Amino acid sequence: RPEFALVYMYSDISQLPLFDRSPKNGFRCVNYIDIDKIPEKVFQLAEYTKLRDYYKEEPVSDAIFQAYKNQFLYDKTELDADLYETDESSDDWTIEKITFNAAYGNERVLAYLYLPKETSPPYQTVIHFPNANAARWTSIKDNRHIFWVLDFILKNGRAVMYPVYKGTYERQDGLTSERWVSQSHAHTEYLVKLVKDFSRSIDYLDTRPDIDSDKLAYLGASWGGHLGAIIPAVEERLKASILIVGGLRHRRRARPEADAINYVSRVTIPVLMLNGRYDYSFPLEMSVIPMYNLLGTPESDKLLKIYETDHNVAKNEFIKETLNWLDKYLGPVK
Repeated sequence: RPEFALVYMYSDISQLPLFDRSPKNGFRCVNYIDIDKIPEKVFQLAEYTKLRDYYKEEPVSDAIFQAYKNQFLYDKTELDADLYETDESSDDWTIEKITFNAAYGNERVLAYLYLPKETSPPYQTVIHFPNANAARWTSIKDNRHIFWVLDFILKNGRAVMYPVYKGTYERQDGLTSERWVSQSHAHTEYLVKLVKDFSRSIDYLDTRPDIDSDKLAYLGASWGGHLGAIIPAVEERLKASILIVGGLRHRRRARPEADAINYVSRVTIPVLMLNGRYDYSFPLEMSVIPMYNLLGTPESDKLLKIYETDHNVAKNEFIKETLNWLDKYLGPVK
């Protein structure tokens, strides 16, 4: 039916009660063609790794954190920005395709800047960090989810900056395991480049007279929701943060200099967290609540909303809470 969006979450594990039969749940059946050819190991109980207990872990000292934070510093060299494509086809926004020098090597960062048509500049701007599908798809155009996340922000009169971070979309470069949280040095180096891409994008926004660089917000979904424990701790130009189905990694551990536990308490800007009660990727008790509690943001400026969902949030709630948060901490759009 056109009024409904069907979501097939076959790759996402749920924590719903085993006998839940609510209307949103489907079911799967299996018909084995030749059960004798299936390895016996497939039917054995899965082995569970030891999970992290964030109620017992503590972040590093301020002095050590400062050393970790310094790894994200870079020379503010010329951006050499190039706006090489403009798309005016939408009635509601203009899309500008931009490149500029990265803060490392000889690479160029690609970014999409979405500008609303119904309001006047300078625009408040939301900078997006996407979910992990960005590391699987080869073009941002493959991500139909993008406008589920962004359209209402643009229609509300705010701009959206969507950097193509290293190893994602059009910047796929053969990266594999280093993308995901691990204790390898390669993962730490990759994280540093992601954060530098984010900060370099703000450097670009600072050059635009049509952007109000004093009113910038972070919006992270899933992967980006997890990085909402790190990026706002080292990027001081953000004024607010919105995290969708994010949390701390409870199964994996990064090296200390790349571990969110050592950053999250240094996030002090207003933070809105929207999470599902039955999310297996970021479980409520093991991942979400610890992240919320560890945030350095004053209690009056942080909010956790829990929904009867898995690794998703109903769009009407997402729209309502996000716009309310932006209005509160960036100010209403004029």
